[in-house]
Amino acid sequence: MTLDSPKEIYLDNAATTSMRQEVLDEMVPYFSENYGNPSSLYSIAQIARDAVDESRENVAKILNCKPSEIIFTSGGTESDNMAIIGVAKALKEMGGHIITTKIEHHAVIHAMEELESIGFRISYLNVDEAGFINLDELESEIKNDTSLVSIMLANNETGAIQDLPKISQIIKNKAKDLQREIYIHSDAVQAAGKLDLDTKKLGIDLMSLSGHKVRGPKGVGCLYLKRGIPISPMIVGGGQERQRRSGTENVPGIVGFSKALALANEEKNKFNTHCRKLTDLLKLRLQNLEYEHIIVTPNEDSLSNILNVCFKGFEGEPILIGLDMEGIFASSGSACSSASLEPSHVLVSMGIDPKLAVGSIRFSFSYENTPEDVEFLIESLENVLSELSMLAQA
Repeated sequence: MTLDSPKEIYLDNAATTSMRQEVLDEMVPYFSENYGNPSSLYSIAQIARDAVDESRENVAKILNCKPSEIIFTSGGTESDNMAIIGVAKALKEMGGHIITTKIEHHAVIHAMEELESIGFRISYLNVDEAGFINLDELESEIKNDTSLVSIMLANNETGAIQDLPKISQIIKNKAKDLQREIYIHSDAVQAAGKLDLDTKKLGIDLMSLSGHKVRGPKGVGCLYLKRGIPISPMIVGGGQERQRRSGTENVPGIVGFSKALALANEEKNKFNTHCRKLTDLLKLRLQNLEYEHIIVTPNEDSLSNILNVCFKGFEGEPILIGLDMEGIFASSGSACSSASLEPSHVLVSMGIDPKLAVGSIRFSFSYENTPEDVEFLIESLENVLSELSMLAQA
């Protein structure tokens, strides 16, 4: 932040969030007095075991599933990898064909590429200019040897929400016609705290979640794995998590994740109302911006807190640096690729010209943001883009 910048404004909540004090308070005892290993038998260990069990029950209530169907992991990436690689390997004899989309998070895309390298066939579904898949294409891609379909609930770069209940119904109907099991996974990392995570309503068999997207701790998340679905463990050892994911449980992280998810789920309607006002205000103010741009986030069926904007004739990185100097923190595309000047694979898949896509900035809001933040953002954008234009002409 520059000396003359009045404050810091964090607008990258889709990348990570600040931890709530209530969450930290829940976690602290499990770093200190309740430090026992949950797998041991003595009393302080049982306190830790009870905390893990209670957390599992709390998460299961939100997902409308059995506690035994919740596997605690190190976060969204491990959950995605486990769901895709672990289940695909276990089902290889049933079929080596998997379906996903071209706009998935890299945790899914790279997991698919790993499977391709060992002989699996992957179909990557196209999306339209708003970022939604074609349901007819999905149905046509389901083959006699399709075993798994992975489609994210809400996109991390644009906020576009896929119609997962309808998607799931199409897959189940086709599976019935083919007289085979086809399992459905969804990366719901970005959807937590904004959308209903009821796995029965969504019609899915596997779901990935992460703690740090809902004002919880980093390095912890979970995978919902419907009972009866075979999975090949990716981490082997002591057999924790019912032999599905070995390693001593991250008790403070699990407790914090459970608490954060519960609070975010309870408050999601208020959160959405608050953030929608901010993204609507930003859209309105952008109309008066002197510099040409397009809003990538769809007007309907999108998360309340994400607005992705491409600025024509600019690159995202210099804009971010300029905003940083103004005390504003945003991102270019997804957090995992924000250091790269390559255009976002999500935006390119939506048919956006790569030259325009490199000028993409994602603004993602939280409860802590205000209308005043939006007004300051617009003022700062004008300044930054003006300075960059002058530098380009010099």
